Amino acid sequence: MNSKQPIRVLFVCAGNICRSPMAEAIFRAKVQEKGLADQFIIDSAGTGSWHVGELPHKGTQAILKSHNIAFDGIRARQIQVADARNFDWILVMDQDNWDDVKALMPEAENVHKVLEFSSTTERNVPDPFYTGGFEHVYSLLDEALDNFLQVAVDRARQN
Repeated sequence: MNSKQPIRVLFVCAGNICRSPMAEAIFRAKVQEKGLADQFIIDSAGTGSWHVGELPHKGTQAILKSHNIAFDGIRARQIQVADARNFDWILVMDQDNWDDVKALMPEAENVHKVLEFSSTTERNVPDPFYTGGFEHVYSLLDEALDNFLQVAVDRARQN
């Protein structure tokens, strides 16, 4: 891939402490593994402000550690209107996130549910803050992000 501009990807969930930082960390690891780290800018944000500045949830930290995935430097932040133009891809975790992001930035055409890139029949990544299902969330994101990485690289090559 000889793209001059990095591919900019933002993962979004409600509070930015469980799902989106997990997706950010998993995707960073996948990009690094493929030797593409210099060709991506990867971040995450929440639709709400409840956890701004906090580290990922202890359950997210534990699942990432169990898969030897680093999460250094990841701190919760709230999505901003400017993110619509600053990111090529905004990947949300569920329909509520989609609705919140589209309400904030209705003109954004780069918003997708992350599970659009998965073979699962599930359309929403469940929130482990409430369900406790961190391993299930990891499995959903792991497969979807493999597929998304290929789509993002292919699209960048076409442009």
